[in-house]
Amino acid sequence: MTEIRRSYGEGCIAAHALDLIGDRWALLVVREMMLGPRRFGALRANLPGISANVLTQRLTQLEAEGLVAREVLPDPVRVQIYRLTPAGEGLWPVLRALCRWGARQPGHNPRLFISPTALMLSMRAMCARDRAGVHLAQMDLGEERFLIETAPGHFRVWRGEGDAALRFSAGTNAMAATVYGPQPLRVSVAGMVTFAGDPNEGQAFLDLFQLR
Repeated sequence: MTEIRRSYGEGCIAAHALDLIGDRWALLVVREMMLGPRRFGALRANLPGISANVLTQRLTQLEAEGLVAREVLPDPVRVQIYRLTPAGEGLWPVLRALCRWGARQPGHNPRLFISPTALMLSMRAMCARDRAGVHLAQMDLGEERFLIETAPGHFRVWRGEGDAALRFSAGTNAMAATVYGPQPLRVSVAGMVTFAGDPNEGQAFLDLFQLR
């Protein structure tokens, strides 16, 4: 059954924005494409609380609103992917503001599921760029790989792997605890996180990220 599209029926521009992205799951579906195109299966895997039917509905709605585009990769791959349009990518400041606002509110439970993309975007939102040194770090989160580049006033993250001086490997929740938790890197490495590189540089990198 096709879901009925609801509207607030107001001329307010905030209400108009919520008409586009205010449905449950819509903004989180956008979040998962913020670092590049994704297959349906990858979106579903990283949004474990959503049903296939609801995900299909949200993607259809976001495509109709011009926020998401659907493509089929050429031979020999021939798989369908979803990517953000420029309008969809323009939602990054909204996600960044939500990350920063949410970090100040009580009740956050970091033991709940965190997707790899969600962690990378939270680091993008919370990085203290004014204190950043020059680093290239690779984050291996299960089957997903990310590179993070920092410099004074600069932060960049993208999917991929390379010749990074700092390499972290862990499950996403364990990595989040390492990035944001109070324990130093040497303690985390003794637990569920694997690290390669200069420990002092690794700690300096992690010190750029705080939730509060």
